[in-house]
Formats: sequence, C-alpha cells, structure tokens
Amino acid sequence: MSAAPASLAPDRLQYLDRFLEQRYLDSARLPCAVTLVEHRGEIAHFSAQGHMDVERKRRVDKDTIFRIYSMTKPITSIAFMMLVEQGLVALDDPVHRFIPAWRDLGVYDAGFIGTFRTKRTQSPMRMIDLLRHTSGLTYGIQQRTSVDHAYRKLRLGIMGGDVTLAGMIEGLAQVPLEFSPGQQWNYSVSTDVLGYLVEKLSGVPFAEFLRTRILQPLGMRDTDFQVPAGQASRFAACYAAAKDGMQLQDDPTTSSYLHAPTFYSGGAGLVSTASDYLRFCRMLLNRGSLDGVRIISPKTLELMTSNHLPGGRELPDLSVSLFSESTYAGVGFGLGFAVTLDPAKTLLPGTPGDFSWGGMASTYFWIDPREELIVIFMTQLMPSATYPIRRELRTLVYSAFS
Repeated sequence: MSAAPASLAPDRLQYLDRFLEQRYLDSARLPCAVTLVEHRGEIAHFSAQGHMDVERKRRVDKDTIFRIYSMTKPITSIAFMMLVEQGLVALDDPVHRFIPAWRDLGVYDAGFIGTFRTKRTQSPMRMIDLLRHTSGLTYGIQQRTSVDHAYRKLRLGIMGGDVTLAGMIEGLAQVPLEFSPGQQWNYSVSTDVLGYLVEKLSGVPFAEFLRTRILQPLGMRDTDFQVPAGQASRFAACYAAAKDGMQLQDDPTTSSYLHAPTFYSGGAGLVSTASDYLRFCRMLLNRGSLDGVRIISPKTLELMTSNHLPGGRELPDLSVSLFSESTYAGVGFGLGFAVTLDPAKTLLPGTPGDFSWGGMASTYFWIDPREELIVIFMTQLMPSATYPIRRELRTLVYSAFS
C-alpha cells in the first residue's frame, strides 16, 4: 500500500513568519522578508514582513520590487538554451567560434595587467563551461588573484558601470583565464557572456530577447533591467551588513535601477517581484511551459537540471570561489542551477534533483519537482553569506510537511 502524498500544514508554515520576525526582523538583521511557498499548484503561504525602506519607514508589500541579482542567471541560461534548441549553437561549441578574439586566451601564470605571462589551456572553453561556471573566468569582486584585480581595473562586469556588454567581451580578451576550462568551478561573469551570445546569435538586443521571448510570454510584467516606469514607489532599498546591523547600500530614490543601464547583465541585472518570479518557477516546474506557452522543451530542462560538473563531482570538490552561492557537500551544478544530489550529505531536508539559486542581496528560490514545491524568498541584504537563512528556510519549509 503506497503512502498518502505529503501535504503542507498551514499552522506549521506560519512558524516561518515568527522565526523570521524573532531571528532577523526584530533585531534589524534583515530589513524585510517576503516568503512565498507554492505546493501542487496552490499558494500555501505568502507573507510580507518588515520594511522595504527602513529610513523612510515604508512597509514591504507582496508586490515590492527587489534586485534579484544572480537569480537573473537561470533566466539568461534558459534564453541561451532556447537558441541551442534552434540549432544556432551547441553545448560543445568552442566559445571562440563566436568570439574570435578569445581564440588564444591563455591561463594565468605570472605578472599583472599589461605584463601577464600565460600558458596554454588544456582544452578550449566551451559553451557548457559558461553555463556551469567552469570557464576559467571570474568576478572582480572575488579579490583573490591578479586576474580579478584586472577585472576591477578594466571595470569588467560591474553593475551600474560604464562598460557595455560588448565592451566587457573586448576587455576580457586582454585578461588571462584563472584556470584551464573544465578543470575547476568559479563563480564568474560567465552568464554575462551568455547574454552577449544570446544577442549575437539571435540578432536581437539581449534585453529585448528576454522581454519578448520569456518575460512577456510568462506575464512577468514587473521584471526588467530597470524599475518599470511609474513603479519607483514599489522599489525596495538595499542594505549591506554592518557591525551594528545594516547600512544603506542603494537608496531606491536615487538608484541606478531607475534608469536603463549601460551594462545589461545576464548574470545579475534584473529586478523582479516574488509573484513574477513565481511565474518563471511555475514554468520550470511544469517542464518548460505555462498557461499554454512553451518556453523550452521538457528534455532540455531535464538536461539543464542534471549535474554537469566534470566526472559527476560535487561543488566543494571543484570550487575555488570565495563567493560561491552553494558550497555544500551533496550539491552539484547543472546548466544555470545548483542541483541537490544527496540530501544526506547536505545535512538538510530535500529531494535528489531539486534545484535552486540565489542572489547577492540574500534572495533565494528552490524547486522540488518530486514534491511539486516552489519556494521563493525576497529580501535586500548584502552579502548573501551574512546569515544561514537559506539553510534555515529549507529546514522550516520541509518540516511543515505532514
């Protein structure tokens, strides 16, 4: 006799709000929390707590607009895979096929910008390396090597910066890779490069491609590279962790997100709401379609949510990143998502095959296909590693099953 399907107990889900209030909001460790849990197509819990703008004492709402930073990456990865489905590019294509200036990129050996000494790569960078962050690229914010120092000096991949997407590609041609592609995992501008390739391969500006091929078809009206016109009053402030709690990092009344950017970042550039991102997650859970609109095929999505790290290894085995969003044993990486391989190793409840990702300002989502579960968490505190809230959310949500 098979067990009855699990359900979520509403009273136990309510503990989410009490926990967040007592642990983070009352003590001013987080400015706000919007928590959305959907189970089997029905919203089981949706709450908004705290302040979207602490200085002006403005309460957060369910339709507050947030910087989702790296939660942009799964959307860009889906866009790229749509072009794979059209036969315009293949996962094993070398990147230099479409960016010829990168053909002779070498691996850092010694020196500084202008005097770099490099060695040959063991294999060329391929499209799959961009999708799974094994490309050898990095982020300037890593502040770990002479290579990421060059990124900062050349202002490559900087949100709100003055270097365009095409300018970033040109600048990266002057900087060596941190390692030979496919050998290690490093959180990087790889997904920004995918955004450039979407534009180049489709012949459509990247922002327009996302808008017309993904965001509008899914009804994601509040998701864009800038706060939608007339909606500035719904835009949250962003904070940085400080010794005494938080300090304002980006004022919503003067933020660069109020205007069209110079750099359209496929890795971190979008703003969105919990309800909008739920539309995207519903499409993923529904195997690539939503409300009769097919975005990507079920088999492509199945491929994307499989572990693609070389040798089937886990993130801690390959990661050299200081800012990895997911460094736990039992976790692999697919084509745009972290993938749970073994919950016992993560020391967290979950399901093999659930997939997730988060953003720099502590936003997070995960999808558990087996349980038909979607969880989205929105706040605005940098960096994302300040508190273990993502792990706590997983524990609290799964503990509400009965």
